[in-house]
Amino acid sequence: MISDMPFPSTGGWIEVISGVMFSGKSEELIRRVRRAVIARKRVQVFKSHLDARYAGIYQVSSHDGRTVDASPVDTTEQIIAKLRPDTQVVGIDEAQFLDIGVVELATSLAQRGLRVIIAGTDLDFRGEPFGAMPQLMAIAELVDKLHAICVVCGGPASRNQRLIGGKPARYDSPTIMIGGSDSYEARCRTCHKVPRRDEDQVALPLVAAPARAD
Repeated sequence: MISDMPFPSTGGWIEVISGVMFSGKSEELIRRVRRAVIARKRVQVFKSHLDARYAGIYQVSSHDGRTVDASPVDTTEQIIAKLRPDTQVVGIDEAQFLDIGVVELATSLAQRGLRVIIAGTDLDFRGEPFGAMPQLMAIAELVDKLHAICVVCGGPASRNQRLIGGKPARYDSPTIMIGGSDSYEARCRTCHKVPRRDEDQVALPLVAAPARAD
């Protein structure tokens, strides 16, 4: 992968792993963190406390059960407070849940010579940019956008289909709702459905019928 390309021994950079749920973002973050540990780098990993699925809040976990220890945080300021002065590699999972300050933090860490690895869902359930992910992708040296498999047609999935009671969630549902395979499906653009309330109303004709002369 492009993330395994050699970089200078001095100077930092930002890597972003983005994509739909179930595409392997956390698994890829874990892989890169483990390689950094093998390379004897001093590593710290952080994750949003909102994601307590699978292994709990003190680990980053993938859907296939792989884990790495992590510190749960609510804000960018908490990451700053927990950073050790000797850290060389910083991993951040579920970055879409963090505040916009994570963009400035990532930039600052890279300028200080750290390697910053960020994973997050780039689109919300509506198919719209999610949190700070667009800005993070723009400033990163490396961006890998991963895809899952659409559960409907089997094509490459780039959207998160939220389900409520087995049906697609409406557009006006809350942006953040934590869940797994019982609440979300991976779908392609065509199979992704986000109904709006005005779609339930009977469409009026675009042009009124002319009045009868008789």
